[in-house]
Amino acid sequence: MPRPFVSAKEAAALLGKAVFVDARAEPGADRAYGAGHVHGAIRADLETDLSEPRDPSDGGRHPLPPVERWLDLIGRWGIAPSTPVVVYDASGGGMAAARAWWMLRAVGHEPVMVVDGGWDALRRAGVPIDQGEPRASDAGLGPYPTAVDRWPVVRADFVERVRTDPTWRVIDARAPERYRGETENLDPVAGHIPGACNLYWQSQLDDEGVLDSVATLKERYADLLEGVSPDRVACYCGSGVTACHLLLTMEACGLDGAKLYVGSWSEWCRQGRPGALG
Repeated sequence: MPRPFVSAKEAAALLGKAVFVDARAEPGADRAYGAGHVHGAIRADLETDLSEPRDPSDGGRHPLPPVERWLDLIGRWGIAPSTPVVVYDASGGGMAAARAWWMLRAVGHEPVMVVDGGWDALRRAGVPIDQGEPRASDAGLGPYPTAVDRWPVVRADFVERVRTDPTWRVIDARAPERYRGETENLDPVAGHIPGACNLYWQSQLDDEGVLDSVATLKERYADLLEGVSPDRVACYCGSGVTACHLLLTMEACGLDGAKLYVGSWSEWCRQGRPGALG
């Protein structure tokens, strides 16, 4: 199985051999793509491609789109089972390159990698840059072939059952002040799922958005899991996006099998479920 991360230099060597996906999701990301993106990169919009917003009490603020719509989309992008895919964003993978990575892996696509350091690292590496707005892409492929007919996620009732089970870990990927409930500007209730521990996804990156060493990551996860098997880990965040960065870094450490609670805090708190502060 390919490594889940690739350096900007290694990514540059894949131009013309891989499908590049620009998953920048910060405010103004569409304009930023028009001003400059990796040569030939497809634009993946968090709101319209990587999610299908509806009532946030059922799926959170960024619920996943229907699997069949995703399979049709990536087929139109020219992604077949053997196609290498390179995804990048401007935030070290957490907004929302890791989400695109997880969605591809979830339907069985293995040759997919996130650029370590993202857009800034790619520019420093001197990759060819295009300008212009995204165009509708249709590579002539049908829907991506897979036996997957539903997203492999865990739901709120499941998290409710395991959140106090010592043989499980529920991990919150949000900033510590949001986990503690000191601030909350996106959801109507502050706090976290009782029993969850906190590992801020950005704490795993340096000032340039480059990932900590695998040795450092392994040590951090060993301290957090305390022997709990990685396939008994459920990760969440505010809306199921940055939690994917934890799944990505866990796989980089060889800790496969962790689960995504995609509804995350935005769903949990709107369902009137218990919350904790501090």
